[in-house]
Amino acid sequence: MADWRIDEREFAGPEHLDPAYVAAYERKSGYDPADDVDALLGRGVGPDSTVLDMGAGTGAFTAAIAPHCGRVVAVDVSPAMVRALRARVAADGLANVRVVHAGLVSYDHGGEPVDAVFSRNVLHQVPDFWKGVALHRLLGLLRPGGVLRLHDLVYDVEPADVPAFMDHWFAGAVEDPAHGFTAAELATHVRTESSTYSWLLEPLLERVGFTIVEREYRRSAYGTYTCVRPG
Repeated sequence: MADWRIDEREFAGPEHLDPAYVAAYERKSGYDPADDVDALLGRGVGPDSTVLDMGAGTGAFTAAIAPHCGRVVAVDVSPAMVRALRARVAADGLANVRVVHAGLVSYDHGGEPVDAVFSRNVLHQVPDFWKGVALHRLLGLLRPGGVLRLHDLVYDVEPADVPAFMDHWFAGAVEDPAHGFTAAELATHVRTESSTYSWLLEPLLERVGFTIVEREYRRSAYGTYTCVRPG
C-alpha cells in the first residue's frame, strides 16, 4: 500500500528548522506554561499520570509539567527543536522525560494510553484535512476521560470581517522581532500557513470525538481549548 501520509517537516515552517531561530524561540514567543500546568492539574494530572507534549519545541511546557507527573513524552518534528529539547532535558535532569523525533501523523505511541495531551502552535502547520487526521490520532492516544489542552492560532471571525480583523491584528504586533511577532511575520503566517476559523476547528474537534469543556479566544486570533475524551 502506498504511503499516503505527509512529510511533516515540509509543513514545519523553515524558521522552526533553523537552529539560530530555535535558539531565540522562547524569548520571542514569551510563553509562560503556568496556566497550562494548572489546567491539567485541575483535570486530574498527577504523580502517576503520563503526559504527551505534541510539538514540544524547546521544552518550556515539558520542563514545567515534568515535576508534577510520572512520565512525559515530548515529541517534535524539527531536528533543531529536538536537539534543543534533549539538551534542556539533560541540563534539567528530567529523568521522567522521553524525547521523540516525530510529528502529528508520524508519532508511533507504545504502551498504555496517556492521561493528557498538550499541543501548542502545532496544528496550524497542516491543512484542515490533516488537522482532522491528527486530532483523531490524538483522541486515540488518550485514555477514556483523558484531557487535551490545545493552543493554536485560530481566526474567531466571519469571512466578511477578515480585512478589518487583519488590520486590527497587525496593528497590535511588536516592532522588535526578538520580543514577539512583527506585522510582517503575522502576514507571512496568514499567507503561508494553515490557521483555520474557530467555527471550523470546534466542529472538527467534536467530530473526531472530543468534548470541548473550555474555550477562549484572545484578540480573535488565538484559541485555547480544554477537551476531554468521553468514556
